[in-house]
Amino acid sequence: MLDRQAEMEQKLGRVHRLMTERGLAGILIESWANFAWITCGGDNHVVMGSERGAARILVTGEQLYVVTDNIEAPRIADEELEGLGIQVHQYAWHDSRSTEEVVASLCPGPVATDTELGMAFARLRWSLLEPEVERYRQVGAIASQALSEVGHQIQPGMAEHEICAMLAAKALAAGAVPQVVLVATDERIDKYRHPIPTDKTLDKRAMLVLGVKKWGLVVSATRLVHFGSLPPELADKHRACCLVDACFNLETQPGARAGEIFAKAVAMYRQTGYEQQWHLHHQGGATGYAGRDYKATADCNEIVQPNQAFAWNPSITGTKSEDTIVAREGAPEFLSGPVNWPTLEVEYGGQK
Repeated sequence: MLDRQAEMEQKLGRVHRLMTERGLAGILIESWANFAWITCGGDNHVVMGSERGAARILVTGEQLYVVTDNIEAPRIADEELEGLGIQVHQYAWHDSRSTEEVVASLCPGPVATDTELGMAFARLRWSLLEPEVERYRQVGAIASQALSEVGHQIQPGMAEHEICAMLAAKALAAGAVPQVVLVATDERIDKYRHPIPTDKTLDKRAMLVLGVKKWGLVVSATRLVHFGSLPPELADKHRACCLVDACFNLETQPGARAGEIFAKAVAMYRQTGYEQQWHLHHQGGATGYAGRDYKATADCNEIVQPNQAFAWNPSITGTKSEDTIVAREGAPEFLSGPVNWPTLEVEYGGQK
């Protein structure tokens, strides 16, 4: 296993190559996602609703700086940068200079931000190193455990808001930050693909959708609960949905084109008798340090990278199947595999 310094050095190599390609003297890393990636799990957020953190990292050809004010500098240095050898450049919180002026004093040449570089920078993150996958497994276990425990604890009469609070509490208690918590009960599962929790109470059915982040890594998963006998039509829909999900996951091999994976899954919708259902919601796509780095479509030309994370989420009205995987040769590694949860076995392409 790489230590944090060695892991960061490998990532810096990717950043420096991008700087050379773009003729840049420096790149300023501002976002939560990219800060966590380059620092091997560090956290620069204060405001939950902002994608840009309170501390930034300036990468130059020879130096690496954290640029932040005197409010954030002590905590960032003490708790996020251990063993990384990154120099902290702090300024007074009331300093009238802009961030751009502070950065220019450290790197007078052309500097671009990670947000300006967009997908060009995001692609640097996609092929995960083994220490990242090891951290990711732990995040997957948090999500799976939370869904399982809440799924077994909920009872008819509970409000969707109450179930939402239970899921969020489980994640937070394990050190993960909820990114998405959707809860639908009964007819709301049929009506809405993105069901924000309400005060409606549970009668027979519940859909629990959880997205959590720790060390910058995002895991997304969905589980369903039914009280009493499962109607045959719903059971048929769920098995069909799982077949589509098996197609998505087993076709996600390094070197595959995302658009071709998508097209094969659309064909599986058709084979199962639910041809139009994919039109009603996106099917997921690449993840890792973002909820979705991109959502796949038939014309998506992105190529699956070795050790790239994906979260596919096919749905058929009334049901859904979603987990987070890492693309491996032969078969994917499931990060959010079921914990104390009933499963279905389906076969796709000779694999079960």
